[in-house]
Amino acid sequence: MDHTGELRVAYRGDPAKLFPLALGTGVLGVVTLGLYRFWAKARIRRHVWSKVQLGEDGFEFTGTGLEMFLGFLMSVVVLAVYLAVVQLILFAVGIRFVFDPQSKVEEIAQGVSILLSFLAVLPLMLFAAYRARRYKLARTRFRGIRFAMENAAGGYMLRGLMYLALTVGTLGLLWPLMTFRLEAYMTERTWYGTARFRQGGRWQGLYSAFFHVLVGMGLIVLSVAFGVAGEGWMSGVLGTFGVIWGMVGLILYRVRAFAYLMAHKEMDGGLGFRAEPRAGTVVWLYLKGVLIVGLLGGVASAVIFAPLGTMMVGIEEASQLVQLEIAVLGALSYLLLLTVFTALTLVFISQPILGHFVGSVTVTGVQALEVVRQRVSDNGADAEGLADALDMGGAF
Repeated sequence: MDHTGELRVAYRGDPAKLFPLALGTGVLGVVTLGLYRFWAKARIRRHVWSKVQLGEDGFEFTGTGLEMFLGFLMSVVVLAVYLAVVQLILFAVGIRFVFDPQSKVEEIAQGVSILLSFLAVLPLMLFAAYRARRYKLARTRFRGIRFAMENAAGGYMLRGLMYLALTVGTLGLLWPLMTFRLEAYMTERTWYGTARFRQGGRWQGLYSAFFHVLVGMGLIVLSVAFGVAGEGWMSGVLGTFGVIWGMVGLILYRVRAFAYLMAHKEMDGGLGFRAEPRAGTVVWLYLKGVLIVGLLGGVASAVIFAPLGTMMVGIEEASQLVQLEIAVLGALSYLLLLTVFTALTLVFISQPILGHFVGSVTVTGVQALEVVRQRVSDNGADAEGLADALDMGGAF
C-alpha cells in the first residue's frame, strides 16, 4: 500500500499461457462430448482470477468443475419441468406450437407460442443472472478472505421484470434507471468477509453516458416517420445512421456506466473506487481481436480441413462405411475448428477487454482491508447451473 492509501488494480494475463490452456481444455471438451467443459471453465477461471492483482496480491477462484456439473444437472431437470408446465398451460388455453404451419392462423399461433415461451423463460434468466454472480463471488477469495452475496435472487428477478417493463413501456428512456437499480440491488447484497458494499450515486447520473443511445433511438424514430410518409430514401439513410449511432452509443454507455457505478461504490471502512476505462480503447481492442481471430482462424481452418479435403476425392465410389468414417471425421474437424475459434476469441478479444476494464480501476482507502475478517462459507446455490442451462455463461 502506498502512502496515499491507493492501489491500482492490474491484469497480468499472458496470451501465450492462456491459449494452450483454453485450447487443451476445449479439445478435452470435444473428446468427452461436452462433459469436460465444466472442469475447463473452472481451470480457466482459476487462471484468469490469479492474473487480477491488487498490489502484490492476486485473487483466487475456488470453484470446481464437479459442483458446476452437478448444478447444471439439477437446473436442467428444473428447467425441463418448468417449460413442460408452461407448454401445458399454453395448450390448455388453446395456444400451441405448430412445427409446419400451413395457414396464416397457424403462423400467428407459432409466433405467439414462441413469444410467450420466451417471456416465460425471462424470469428464470434474471434469477439465473443473480445466482451466477453469487456463485462466482462465493468462490472468489482475496488475501484468503471470501466474497459473498446474500440469497436474494427472487427479489432481483421481480425487480428486473418491473424495471424491464418500465424500460419497454418508455421505449428505452428509463434504461439508466434499470441499469442503476439492478446493479445497486446486487452491490448492496455483496460482502467481502465481514465488510459490506454499497452503491452510491443517482440513476439520473447515467443519462450523460446514455446520450448517444438516445440520439440513435431518435434517428430510428425519424426513420420510421419518414417511412410512413413515403420518403423511403430518407428513411433508409436515417435508419442506417440510427442503428450505427445506437450501437456505438451502447458501447459508450457500457463503458461510461461502468466508470460511474464503480466511482460510486464503497465498502465498510471507507474503501472506494475510481475507474477510467476508454470506449475508444475497447472498440480498438475488439476490432483488433476480430482481425487476429479471423486471420489465425483461417489458417487453422486450412490446416484442419486440408487432410479431409484430400480424403473426399473419389468419395462417391467409396463404400458406405468409408463415407460414414469421413462424415464422422468431418464433424469432429468442425468441432475442433469451433474449439480453436473459441480459444482464440477468449485470448484475443475477451481477455484484452477484461484487462482494460480491470486495469482502469484504482482502489482508494485500502487500509479498510486490514480490519476485514473471514466469513462463513457459502454453498454457492446451484453453482450457476441455471445460467449454464440457459446459455448465459459468458466468456468466463
